[in-house]
Amino acid sequence: MKIQIPDDFDPEKIIRSGQCFRASAQPDGSFHFITGKNMLSLSPLGTDTWEADCTPYAWKRVWAPYFDLSVSYKSLRRSIPAKDHFLRAAAEYGKGIRILRQDPFEMLITFIISQRKSIPAIRSSVEKLCLAAGKKIAKNGRTFYTFPSPSALGKLSVNELKNCSLGYRAAYIHATARMIAREKISFAKMETLSDKELTEKLLLFPGAGIKVVNCISLFAYHRTAAAPVDVWIGRVIQKYYGGVSPFPSYGHAAGIFQQYMFFYAQAKKLK
Repeated sequence: MKIQIPDDFDPEKIIRSGQCFRASAQPDGSFHFITGKNMLSLSPLGTDTWEADCTPYAWKRVWAPYFDLSVSYKSLRRSIPAKDHFLRAAAEYGKGIRILRQDPFEMLITFIISQRKSIPAIRSSVEKLCLAAGKKIAKNGRTFYTFPSPSALGKLSVNELKNCSLGYRAAYIHATARMIAREKISFAKMETLSDKELTEKLLLFPGAGIKVVNCISLFAYHRTAAAPVDVWIGRVIQKYYGGVSPFPSYGHAAGIFQQYMFFYAQAKKLK
């Protein structure tokens, strides 16, 4: 089906922005995204026009929410104060990035994995986990594996997890998956928690520090006031904001603006 996306939308930048690790750019110019049991191929047809290999129902119920298409990122970019020179440059460079609405359990495990790993290494480990414990699904001649459920992941031994290039993180992931399966923890119920309550709840999982928790809050629960601070963002704060975080002043746009900054700082190899 053909779709129109008149707002900021650049799949290639989204894939490179460090928030999703199973999406991929294909040699033919198309882009593949996976969420839950769903896989989407998007092919550019021209300005703001795309070919999507899904039904109108799937686009409306799965993919439009996934890409956060109800929010105008153009308007958010235009709201940036003229005096915030670094953010304005970062937003212009990162124009097209959107905050994806992803699965909370997948984000929890993925960002535990992400600690002290490069983006290519994270992608590799996540894919190995899916092959080891996910379910095989075939669609339109393509095969992919779902992200493992907590129970499926918990059945893998620590050594089996280490075979997915997880190193010391294997023990955290093993403990977290088993804890969720054992206590029947509902990620859906966490949707109703306040930002503070959600942070406190997520910090209970083994291996989940504040940076990991902010990533889950932003990329799974769409708490856009959450702004994860890693090495790149730390450098931005020191170099351009005098060591004082600007994110509290951005309110509920903080997480979105953080993504622009992260993408820009990493691309420019900020030191």
